[in-house]
Amino acid sequence: MLYHPDKHRDPELKLQAERLFNLVHQAYEVLSDPQTRAIYDIYGKRGLEMEGWEVVERRRTPAEIREEFERLQREREERRLQQRTNPKGTISVGIDATDLFDRYEEEYEDVSGSGFPQIEINKMHISQSIEAPLTASDTAILSGSLSTQNGNGGGSINFALRRVTSAKGWGELEFGAGDLQGPLFGLKLFRNLTPRCFVTTNCALQLSSRGIRPGLTTVLARNLDKNTVGYLQWRWGIQSAMNTSIVRDTKTSHFTVALQLGIPHSFALISYQHKFQDDDQTRVKGSLKAGFFGTVVEYGAERKISRHSVLGAAVSVGVPQGVSLKVKLNRASQTYFFPIHLTDQLLPSAVFYATVGPLVLYFALHRLVIRPYLRAQKEKELEKQRESTATDILQKKQEAEAAVQLMQESVRRIIEAEESRMGLIIVNAWYGKFVNDKSKKSEKVKVIDVTVPLQCLVKDSKLILTEASKAGLPGFYDPCVGEEKNLKVLYQFRGVLHQVMALDSETLRIPKQSHRIDTDG
Repeated sequence: MLYHPDKHRDPELKLQAERLFNLVHQAYEVLSDPQTRAIYDIYGKRGLEMEGWEVVERRRTPAEIREEFERLQREREERRLQQRTNPKGTISVGIDATDLFDRYEEEYEDVSGSGFPQIEINKMHISQSIEAPLTASDTAILSGSLSTQNGNGGGSINFALRRVTSAKGWGELEFGAGDLQGPLFGLKLFRNLTPRCFVTTNCALQLSSRGIRPGLTTVLARNLDKNTVGYLQWRWGIQSAMNTSIVRDTKTSHFTVALQLGIPHSFALISYQHKFQDDDQTRVKGSLKAGFFGTVVEYGAERKISRHSVLGAAVSVGVPQGVSLKVKLNRASQTYFFPIHLTDQLLPSAVFYATVGPLVLYFALHRLVIRPYLRAQKEKELEKQRESTATDILQKKQEAEAAVQLMQESVRRIIEAEESRMGLIIVNAWYGKFVNDKSKKSEKVKVIDVTVPLQCLVKDSKLILTEASKAGLPGFYDPCVGEEKNLKVLYQFRGVLHQVMALDSETLRIPKQSHRIDTDG
């Protein structure tokens, strides 16, 4: 009724009313049709934009429409699968830095460069794999690896074909070959025995100059509770062993305890990881591992440094292994690992520098490089987003301004009615980005006046806004795309001033006693 063209005589207002009335009419067409309304109720606007609805039979129930939508989604997912390879890779570079702490005291003048510690790369490992979906249930996997240590090395290449047999299981056939070992034939099977229990079996035949070396690994797992899983593993063949472990993973912690009996390694392990609930997803971890080979204590931390990157470092102190520093960078599906061996002995100086050095380096890099880079990237993305949505935002702004003009007469009547009964009067209302004492000096206020649109929504001295972005309300638009927004309202009820600040997607109900401004002071 507010936007109906016949209610406006001014030619300019009439033209604006026609444009807004057409938008309302489009919404009415969607909501008045049982099929399109069911699609919108279940999937929102994106469901209406889905290709393929034109071939769907009319007069279907919401359940049938849901099934049809899921079928169309599966078809689109299958097309997407054909274009996805899901590459994964690992690069590991082992560094021998023992000369930093285990040097001889004597200086040899005849040795070139003897005044500087010798740091060497003593081993490297590179592995890469890609997946090629053949159908919705079949996937081909190609992987390869190269390794070298102290000048000797080799490589291997593997091909696997995985088939999902049902919702409860899958199987995988693997073929491999390398220059150090002969052909490899493997079979993997996974099966959910019950909703809380599953089993994995891996059989392998390795052909070599010494004959055929078979191997079998079986893992039985069971969910002990919502966050805890117990594992039993039996490995036969090369390095036979039996292993049992319990893993508890919650929102704030990760705890593991394990015991292994095997040849040649038997050990007990306990580890704990604490997850901080911050934007950088910081994690601090520590573990103790003791067995026939010795005892190792390891502690470290990892932190998210960008949208797709996680940086971590850990210090390993053990007997007889000595002291090592392990630095790891995860970038999307790629892993870069740098184990640095510092000393074969338990030297306090090595432990100190392995602990303090990475922390000092990280905070220096974070302040001088990472933070400025991320800030520049965020500004660049926001600017790009603003440019891409500039036309749409301009159109929304014009529609909002037109809506405000068309609301003036209705708002005048609403205010008169509210004043007559000492009801709800919107004195001032702003929507957008506000600055405070914690904001940066370069940040600017980006708000729009929404006093008239809010007053227009007042009914019977009440205003209720649901849990959704306020940018979609009549007379509103987004003044700062991609940035955090708030709604600030100064209103009068029963002749008393009230004030409230609400988040963009927060439910708002006014009037409320808690919003009342204390004027006693």
